[in-house]
Amino acid sequence: MNNWNAITIETDSQLQRCLAVRREVFIEEQQVPEELEIDDYDRIGSAAGHVLLAAEDEDAAAGRFTPYKDGAAKMQRVAVRSAYRGRGVGRLLMESLETAARKAGYRSAVLDSQCQAEGFYQSLGYRTVPGEPFYDAGILHVRMVKEWMDADSN
Repeated sequence: MNNWNAITIETDSQLQRCLAVRREVFIEEQQVPEELEIDDYDRIGSAAGHVLLAAEDEDAAAGRFTPYKDGAAKMQRVAVRSAYRGRGVGRLLMESLETAARKAGYRSAVLDSQCQAEGFYQSLGYRTVPGEPFYDAGILHVRMVKEWMDADSN
C-alpha cells in the first residue's frame, strides 16, 4: 500500500491535479459531459474545499465539498482513478474530505451517490434518504446524509 498524503488544495497547480483525476474518471471513463463536470466551484477562492490523495508522483483520488444548507457540507466529485480502486483509497479520500469540512466548520455531510457506490458510503456511516433514485449526468443516484458526532461540541 502506498503512503498516501491528503492534500487540502491551496494553489491552482494543486487544483489542476484534482481536475485531471476527475477528468479521467468522470469525463473519459463515465462519459459525463465536461460542462456538467467542471463548474464555478472549480477555482481557487470559491466556497468549495478540494482534497487530493497523492503519493510521490502519483495522484490517486480527488474530491470536493461545497456549502449545502443547515451547516452541512455537500461532498461532490469523489473520484478514484481505476488503478487505485479496491485498495482503501476511496475510504481515505472520504475521511480526508470529512476532516477538511469539519475544520471548515460544517456539522454534517450530504452527498448524491451513484447507486453502484451506495454500499460503500453506507460502510462510512452515510444513510440513504428516503425517496426515489434520480438521474444526474445520466447516472442513477441516491441522496445520502451523515451526522458528525463530535464529543467536543457539547
